[in-house]
Amino acid sequence: MVKYFLGQSVLRSSWDQVFAAFWQRYPNPYSKHVLTEDILHREVTPDQKLLSRRLLTKTNRMPRWAERLFPANVAHSVYILEDSIVDPQNQTMTTFTWNINHARLMEFGLARFKSNVTKTMKGFEYILAKLQGESPSKTLVETAKEAKEKAKETALAATEKAKDLANKAATKQQQQQQQFV
Repeated sequence: MVKYFLGQSVLRSSWDQVFAAFWQRYPNPYSKHVLTEDILHREVTPDQKLLSRRLLTKTNRMPRWAERLFPANVAHSVYILEDSIVDPQNQTMTTFTWNINHARLMEFGLARFKSNVTKTMKGFEYILAKLQGESPSKTLVETAKEAKEKAKETALAATEKAKDLANKAATKQQQQQQQFV
């Protein structure tokens, strides 16, 4: 059985920027699961298309039952082949990726693959923003850290304000008690 996923994206950037970002898309904060990338082959065809093949190493947890069958270093990494066809005349880029290890023993779920595709596109947009001199959008982890820091600051400020008000109230109460004495 073959599982596949087709995704098309239109990126609002110049062709040159998209092309450059494609080759620079790792590392990025959305794709921390990509450990290595190696170019295995590059060739320009007579019709001026660039063909390339890359090998990517990614972390990907296997199902628990499969982790028992493989050594830890094998169970936690996946090798991915990526073939690309870049057509600068038509300004198109087509990539094909597939898992090359454990493919005969098991298939990784399509839902996990779609999640990785989403991360890949977010990472690609992150790199594009950096190339365009824009501030890349923050990851959810970065946003959560900032919110946590802001909450800590607010809590500290509220604590200080409460202490100040309590001190003022205590001082006022002492002054009132002294007036009655």
